[in-house]
Amino acid sequence: MKALIFLLFLVIEMCFSQSVKKEMVIDKSIIELVKSNDAEGVRAALESGIDVNTKDSRGRSLLLLAAVGKKIKISKLLVEYGADVNLQDQQLDSPFLYAGANGQTELVKLFLQNGARFDIFNRYNGTALIPACERGHVETVKFLAYTKDFPINHVNRLGWTALMEAVILGDGSLKYQQIVQFLKNGGAKDIADKDGVTALEHAYRLGFSQIAKILES
Repeated sequence: MKALIFLLFLVIEMCFSQSVKKEMVIDKSIIELVKSNDAEGVRAALESGIDVNTKDSRGRSLLLLAAVGKKIKISKLLVEYGADVNLQDQQLDSPFLYAGANGQTELVKLFLQNGARFDIFNRYNGTALIPACERGHVETVKFLAYTKDFPINHVNRLGWTALMEAVILGDGSLKYQQIVQFLKNGGAKDIADKDGVTALEHAYRLGFSQIAKILES
């Protein structure tokens, strides 16, 4: 009897192991389908029951991989099937945070329409807006700055707001002047960094006279 039970246990374990292995292969397959921009293949995989929030070895969800690859159609498809726009990977990137940081305004809008949260932050404790300011993504900054209830004055781990990031890490050019114009109201220009220095003072220090004028107007 013991031998029979042991044999039955082995059979069950083998079946379970093969099932898990098969599932892992399928999940890996859908990751490749996303990377290769195969929308029909992705849809077929999702229809077969594959988890829409499947992650790769670095914790990146299918939707994050689609955003990284600038695959708009795939992103829309994954959202249609209920992909989590806030799911973070090992370095705390989420589809929404990544899209904002990289100036993908169309995806930012899509994710906001599908549950993007403002209280989930990147590895620098920053919002989607702050790195968008650093990188000069004018359209994305404008959209987020005028999005209802978006925390434009959030302070990251460095002690900087989005406005501060635009001034300190920008180059003072026209696109950064436009960004400062979007962000200067609402109290942002009065928020100092950890050393007590305001964005206006940094603008003067860096020789960004046009930005200083905007902040003073």
